[in-house]
Amino acid sequence: MSPLLSDEAPPPPRWRRWLGKLFGPRPSAPPPLAVLLPPPEAALPPTAPVLLPLPPVAFVPPAVEAPAPSPPTRPARPARPRPQTRPQPRPQPRPRNPAPLRQQEDLPLALALQGGGAHGAFTWGVLDRLLEDPALRFDSLSGTSAGAMNAVIVAYGLIDGGRPQARALLAAFWQKIAQAGALTPFRRSWIDRLDGGWSLDNSPWLALMDVARQFVSPYQTNPLGLNPLRETLLSLVDFDALRQQDQIKLHIAATNVHTGTASVFSTPEIDVQHVMASACLPFLFQAVEIDGIPHWDGGYVSNPPLSPLIRHSNTRDLLLVPINPPRRDGTPRTARDIFNRLNEITFNASLQHELHSLQQINSLIDGGLLKEGPYRRMRLHRIDADAEFHQLSASSKINTEWEFLCYLHDLGYQSAEGWLAAHRADLGRQDSLQAARLA
Repeated sequence: MSPLLSDEAPPPPRWRRWLGKLFGPRPSAPPPLAVLLPPPEAALPPTAPVLLPLPPVAFVPPAVEAPAPSPPTRPARPARPRPQTRPQPRPQPRPRNPAPLRQQEDLPLALALQGGGAHGAFTWGVLDRLLEDPALRFDSLSGTSAGAMNAVIVAYGLIDGGRPQARALLAAFWQKIAQAGALTPFRRSWIDRLDGGWSLDNSPWLALMDVARQFVSPYQTNPLGLNPLRETLLSLVDFDALRQQDQIKLHIAATNVHTGTASVFSTPEIDVQHVMASACLPFLFQAVEIDGIPHWDGGYVSNPPLSPLIRHSNTRDLLLVPINPPRRDGTPRTARDIFNRLNEITFNASLQHELHSLQQINSLIDGGLLKEGPYRRMRLHRIDADAEFHQLSASSKINTEWEFLCYLHDLGYQSAEGWLAAHRADLGRQDSLQAARLA
């Protein structure tokens, strides 16, 4: 029994025991500190009194009053940015003669498109790339043979549906050329295919045609004067609408059989007959009569015509797209090489003459010796691929395989891309073709 509760003490009343069970015993005075904090167990005697533990009581935390709301305060003013202490780079000096900025560029061009059979697909690629540039505007076009067909189609496409329509019509035209050519026997032989070239030099049908044209003419072999190109053009071009428009000037050259001179036809008189006359090879098709006068391919006398562009266009930038290399090193020794070079010289002779005349006119005007009148100072430009055309023989001009036409298109597109990257800034300002490269 605990010393605090001995047997001699009287028992507490019942109500006190009941309160003790609820709140625990309630001593009259707090126990002494010595009892609450006894010394270490080693120092306690064995009879040291021990306090009885109080029953556990649930802890109720005191109520915490909410802090009084603080009075509203004005928002703090944002701190001003500190001035930068890092030294700033000095402004670069402005150029003395800065190039003027071109707002909404309008770069009109006069295009001269040379002819050369299937090689005209190169011009298709050039036009395809030029039409992608919204600033380039075709003011006037001249063309001969395949160049005349390209000129007519792109002009009609532009007035009919804009640039997308012009590009679509060009692609459709050359696709139809490939489809019509697939029905003819003129294609590469297995020897030409093994050689990896595009020529038809070893085609037996080409050899037969070379012999046959010495004895028969198209008036015997084609008495009805049929030409599939006529229907192809009529299916793509509305010549009535082309004649009525005045946005783009067209000039097409053909050879007057009677006089041997050039006949240049311009809008608004151009019809499908004029285009057929410009592309009439005399050993394949009958002469095309215009006003009772027979005409052959214009490539013999004007390929392409430049004078109408100089006199009638509204721009001074003349862009030439040739497809017959003017220069070829070495002496042709085989019969085929001699024929190829004669073909190039024949279809370049008129262009050489006009280019030299243009050079002289520009020189006289620049020197103050000639005033501008019917002829003006023109800025001359040229997009060509002479190095690649050196690898092609004259027989490839009648190769209308779609694969070959696509190759020429891509070649023209890339050539135009390179020219634009190098010389687009020259348009409206200066020549991009040196006098030494005029021909």
